[in-house]
Amino acid sequence: MKKTLSENIRRFRKDRKMTQEKLAEALGVTVGAVYKWESGLSTPELSLIVEMADLFDTSIDVLLGYRVKDKRIETILNNIRNLATTFDPKAINEAEKALLKYPNSFMMVYECAEIYSVYGMSSNNRSLMNKSLELFEKANMLISQNTNPRISTVTIQGNIAYLYFSLGEFEKGLEKLKENNADSMYSTEIGAYLSIQMNRTDEAASFLSEGMVKAFSELVTAITGYIFVYCSNKNWNKALEITNYGIDVLSGMKSGPQGDSIDRAYSELLAALSFIERKKGRIKESDLSLEKAVKIAKKFDSNPNYSTNILRYTEDTYFLIYDMFGACACDSIIKILEKLGDRELSKKCRELIERE
Repeated sequence: MKKTLSENIRRFRKDRKMTQEKLAEALGVTVGAVYKWESGLSTPELSLIVEMADLFDTSIDVLLGYRVKDKRIETILNNIRNLATTFDPKAINEAEKALLKYPNSFMMVYECAEIYSVYGMSSNNRSLMNKSLELFEKANMLISQNTNPRISTVTIQGNIAYLYFSLGEFEKGLEKLKENNADSMYSTEIGAYLSIQMNRTDEAASFLSEGMVKAFSELVTAITGYIFVYCSNKNWNKALEITNYGIDVLSGMKSGPQGDSIDRAYSELLAALSFIERKKGRIKESDLSLEKAVKIAKKFDSNPNYSTNILRYTEDTYFLIYDMFGACACDSIIKILEKLGDRELSKKCRELIERE
């Protein structure tokens, strides 16, 4: 226990950006005492542990390294969640009671913040939204307790931004999103609020363009993943449906006849389409799709362009497209057919590629 306590004191101190000197000053002890606690050479008195837990906005059991073993917190939260699914006002009452009992539990604070947020924004209740803001800020301070990989400081800041927007404080919300827009995570939302709510359309365009590229890339990747899922399950109708949908999506983003990163993805989906059509007994259609895939892939490889700056709606945005199947389009369609398990079709594809 001594080792866990020493590690937690050091971690909480650093999370609060406090030096050992500052912590010693706050607790009325010497710097040497703090050093010994963090080194595991001594243990603070109980009264100082209680004071540190309060200073660090955490509970004594968390500071000591213990966890609630009887799942009382999860039981309470499940009850609140069940009430919230029907928008029962009792959920707010239960959340208030739970927060009094577990004021420094990250899980309790975070989930109650979400409850207050949903109830507040749905009913335009400013009091509930402000309470949610307060709780999300506290959850951010307790983030070191978090074990859910889907939650981070960045996602919490996003929740805070949406509350500011709902409260009509658009500049504050915008500032939060811009500060936490790693990998264009919030570009779509930033662009939308700039354009729709703030009439700053010139500034909005670049963010919307980034958001469009990111959304497009993620959609095509998800579609490709689903093709493999449906083919693995031998659900050929679903596989055909989503492949054709993917081809339509690619066609909608293409800005002209020139070879670009869209053509590369297009040839890959056509190769998958050829495989699926063969499985459905459409041999003639399969051959035509494969021939078309090879033709487009060879054209792309003769003058490759991996950027997105020539895609529709993305004139002012420059990204490079990464493809999990490799750099060469012809190699990619062969790999796709091999991964789908059709050696005969992949061999035929090689023969078509090698033809002059």
